[in-house]
Amino acid sequence: MDTMNNLDNQIAEENSPSHTQFLTFILGNELYGLDILRVQEIRGWEKTTQLPEMPNFIKGVINIRGAIVPIIDLRNRFQIGKATYDDSTVVIITRMSMEQDEAGNYKTVGLVVDGVSDVENINITTLQGVPAFQGNEGISDQYIQGVANLRKQDHEDLMVIVLNVNALLGQGIFNYLETAAQEAPQLAQA
Repeated sequence: MDTMNNLDNQIAEENSPSHTQFLTFILGNELYGLDILRVQEIRGWEKTTQLPEMPNFIKGVINIRGAIVPIIDLRNRFQIGKATYDDSTVVIITRMSMEQDEAGNYKTVGLVVDGVSDVENINITTLQGVPAFQGNEGISDQYIQGVANLRKQDHEDLMVIVLNVNALLGQGIFNYLETAAQEAPQLAQA
């Protein structure tokens, strides 16, 4: 009977408002999480159209069903290892916000990652803060919502770095693109 009560308690806890589903993915040797409600689709790597004077982490843009989507390589953005692009490279098409524009579309960005892992229920009230580090290497803690400890059924403990999508995908990406779009005709005439 205790086992049934424990199972009922676990199910009730996982369905509580404090639990959120996160798509977990791999960057380098670490596991990261992204709120699954932000994920529009998962795609394989495809060649991008490069735009002039973009930071190295913006790989270019692709056309998805008529929408121009900027592609950001999180490995370059977070300075994690050397980025390679092949058939195993994954792009997570992510909604920048949950609000639609006048045409009913979401502003989306493609995030290049090493691989997709799983969907995990994470209690956001138990996220641990990010330890402060000196220097500017790696991920800025402004991009991290927190760190979750997960215990899997095989009793293996996993740490998931939960990303703050609002900070990561702020308007800055689209400001870069608008500047490039305005300068592109000038570059073509030169």
